[in-house]
Amino acid sequence: MSRHATSPERRTTHSPSGRRVIPFLKLKLHWQILIALALAALAGLAAGVDAQVFGVKWIDVYRFLGTLFLNALKMLIVPLVTASIITGMAGIGRLGGIGRLGAKTVGYYLGTSLIAILIGLVTVNLIAPGQREGAAAGEALGLTADAAGLTESLEGRGAGEVVDVFLRMVPPNIVAAAAEGQMLGLIFFSLLFGFFITRLPARGGRSLKDFWQGVFDVMMRITDLIMRFAPLGVFGLVAEVVARTGPEVFERVGLFFVTVLLALALHLLVALPLILRLLGRVNPRRHYRAMAPALLTAFSTSSSSATLPVTMECVEKNAKVSNRVTSFVLPLGATVNMDGTALYECVAAMFIAQAYGIELSAAQQFIIVFVALLTSIGVAGIPSASLVAIVVILGAIGLPAEGIGLIMAVDRLLDMARTAVNVFSDSCGAVVIARSEGETGVLAEPAPARPAVRRARAARPRRAR
Repeated sequence: MSRHATSPERRTTHSPSGRRVIPFLKLKLHWQILIALALAALAGLAAGVDAQVFGVKWIDVYRFLGTLFLNALKMLIVPLVTASIITGMAGIGRLGGIGRLGAKTVGYYLGTSLIAILIGLVTVNLIAPGQREGAAAGEALGLTADAAGLTESLEGRGAGEVVDVFLRMVPPNIVAAAAEGQMLGLIFFSLLFGFFITRLPARGGRSLKDFWQGVFDVMMRITDLIMRFAPLGVFGLVAEVVARTGPEVFERVGLFFVTVLLALALHLLVALPLILRLLGRVNPRRHYRAMAPALLTAFSTSSSSATLPVTMECVEKNAKVSNRVTSFVLPLGATVNMDGTALYECVAAMFIAQAYGIELSAAQQFIIVFVALLTSIGVAGIPSASLVAIVVILGAIGLPAEGIGLIMAVDRLLDMARTAVNVFSDSCGAVVIARSEGETGVLAEPAPARPAVRRARAARPRRAR
């Protein structure tokens, strides 16, 4: 047979290792996830909650796929966060370096969260989703509490309910804290552990650093394996949500839904890109492309903690930020930097107050901003955890928790959107802090070859194969 003849084996697509590859798998991960999202929306709408096949409901199949993928990501969280922070702290080494990096990280997170809350506050005041034709919409929305009595109870309320957030930083049992997903305590312990590794004698310190570096490398390899199944997991997660909610969910709180999405879009597409451009000196469009797999994973899982392995992989491999910065900044950000969550908490509290017909003064709105900023720090990075924080905010300004029922119908969909904002803000922080630390390779583009060099390369004879 002539060497130019084609055979079925030659027409088959192969990977560099020689294994056959399905054409779909040749697409980049974010395109695979986007296709899975589109198919999930169609499948969810078509199936609803009652469609069955062989006696099994389709929604149960979707739930199985989504839960399996989400459990696999959650399985990585504790060992990955612990190993990454310990290796990051041990790599920083000097107390001065830790203090400088820590101050930059906390300053960035507090600043962006405050910007997000203010964007939400301005948006909800301008649109006023809790009003219908200039009047409170509480009765139409099914609220029963007495607005006059609530107005009297607003006097003298404070933010004392958020003290518990800081107590979580020092858990009495670190193993129990890790098992219960109390990431703030786990991060604090890991920071201390990594710092004091650097204070050990050379031999003992080197052995511990090598051990935790090995744990981190293994966890990243497991992450690579799990992310190969991300499109399937995303399909299951989103299809279940679409099948369960349906389009009729927006009838009562559609304007609130639009208000939150608009505020999140302003922060994601305006505020954070400006920070990237001005402080990180990075083209925002290139960073969006670099973070696409993490953003889509965050959107589908509604969990910044579960997305952390993907976020770290994208920031290190695609955005070219060093492990020294990512291992410190990103695990901390997955717990304490919740821009989208803080924005949502503020808008939700204002919406409920508007629905009751309560005019909040500037001081009372400041309480909302302050409490939203503090509670967003301690919110667990899991789906719908911000509902607990909203109860705290409502209590701080004297509103009943029954208002939570207004937003429950659309909370899951908005949770998906605000988690993506949380993750993108974390990644922007890693880029900005890496730049401030003198890393010049962050999203660096190769310099274009000069015309003379290109002509010389073109004239260079090709080797015969």
